[in-house]
Order: sequence, then structure tokens, then C-alpha cells
Amino acid sequence: MTIIQLEYLLAVANCGSFSLAAQHCFVTQPSLSMQIKALEEELGVVLLDRSKKPVIPTEAGEVVLERTRETLRCYNNIREAVAELKGETAGKLRLGVIPTIAPYLLHKFIPVFVRDYPRVEMEVSEMVTHDIVDALRRDRIDAALVASGTCGDGIVEHELFSDRFYAYVSPANPLYERQNIRIEEIDLRELVLLSPGNCMRDQIIELCQAKREVPSHYSFESGSLDTLMRIVDCTHCLTIIPEMAVEYIPEEHRNQLKTLAKGATSRKIAVAVRRTYVKSSIIRALTQTILDNARR
Repeated sequence: MTIIQLEYLLAVANCGSFSLAAQHCFVTQPSLSMQIKALEEELGVVLLDRSKKPVIPTEAGEVVLERTRETLRCYNNIREAVAELKGETAGKLRLGVIPTIAPYLLHKFIPVFVRDYPRVEMEVSEMVTHDIVDALRRDRIDAALVASGTCGDGIVEHELFSDRFYAYVSPANPLYERQNIRIEEIDLRELVLLSPGNCMRDQIIELCQAKREVPSHYSFESGSLDTLMRIVDCTHCLTIIPEMAVEYIPEEHRNQLKTLAKGATSRKIAVAVRRTYVKSSIIRALTQTILDNARR
């Protein structure tokens, strides 16, 4: 049994396909298949059900994969642990970021982080909260930038800062003349939302005491805040946006931005990691870099 075989097995389980796993591991599919077959022969069990599309682990495969994740985690952490003992910040950091943070924050801290910590190899992926939680638990990513309180058990969140919510209102909407809006004043028939899977959507729905069954001319949902704002510009609708998006609103549309009444709240931005994560020096460096550069 080799580390390579375990890495290939985990890649197939994660990708659901031998061909995709081979691309991910930068090897030919026959080489990857041969290594996994050798592992199965050594253990005397079939680990992957190849008849299913996507390929899924067998019962024995699930047991082996659970141990494989633990083994690879320890193996991959050897260099990081030694670097930490030597007072160095080095290793790989696989970072997930939710879509309502990525466009407004990544460019502010990544160039500085890469410059200050050249021995850290960073990989960044944009994904919704549900996929981030799954990726953290399956060890596909090391850390994530999320809205605090959305990750659940087994995940530790290091809070960074608060991010206020604002209303972005069409000039054709009755609330346009207001500078400060109470949540209960919002007509839910005119509220356009992020699509399911975005945690900010869930926060807004909860903030509005759930999106009740209210007749509406149409319903519009999008994975992009920018798209929602463009829809607001050409309709009578409104949407809710985070403070970090405000500076990117063109000056001619700033008068559409309205504060929400006290208590109509904010989200907290956090760095999320598994409870068992050991690359503490990298996370400390990431956290401090974000704090130093997020508001500039």
C-alpha cells in the first residue's frame, strides 16, 4: 500500500470518475486504474463500484476512505508541522470562498499574502456554503471564507469583522424616497433574492421572517449580487446587499442605497477550518492579512 494509491483512490471518490480523477492527479487513466486495482488486490476487497455513474465507494471502500482521509491529512501535514516548529509559514493552503465574498475581498488581500508568505502555495475556489462544508469535512479544502454561523458541527470559525446589510432600491419603488428602511416595510413581492445554496439568501429570508407565500408578478433569483442590482435598476424591485459590495456601486446609482433600521442587521465574516486542522501558522497569517487589508 502506498501514499500514491491512497491519493488516487480519494481522487476517484471525490471526482466520481476515473478519467476526471486522472486529470486531477496529472496521470494517465490506465496508470491510475492500475494503482487502485493493485490496492484492491492487496486488501482483498473491491473499493469502488465501477458500474455506477458516477463511480461510488463500496461498503469496504467507505471504511478504507475514512482511514485514507486521516492518513493523507497526517502525511500532508508533516512538512507544515516541521515548518511550524522552525517558525516558518509554509505549505499548501486550499481556500474556499462564498460568492458573496469572493468578488469584493479576494483581490484586497491575496496579492499581499502571496508577497509576504512566498512559501505558502495557495489554491482558491469559489463555492456555495453547502459545498464548502462538504469540502472541509472531506478534506478537499483546508479553510474557507464564510458568513459566520453557517458551517455547523466539526467546523471552527474565526470571526474577522461585521458586514452590514443595505437595501438597494429601484427609483420606481415607493421606498426609494426613504433613507432608512425597516425590514417590515419591505414588500416581499418586490424583493429579489440570491439563488438557493447561497447562505446570504437564507439570512435575508430569516431576516424578513421567511418569504411568505405572497402573490407576485414574477420571481427572480440569481447567484450574483451584481445581477440582482441590475434587475433592480430596470424594475420596481429592491434587493439586500452586503457592505463590502457598496464601494463597487457606480456613483450615479449610490442614491439607490438605503440603510436598514437598527437591528436589521449584518453578517459576520469568518475563516472556517476543521477542528482537527493543524496548519495554525498559515491560518494566523491568513487571518491577519485579511484584517490588515479588508477595509483599505
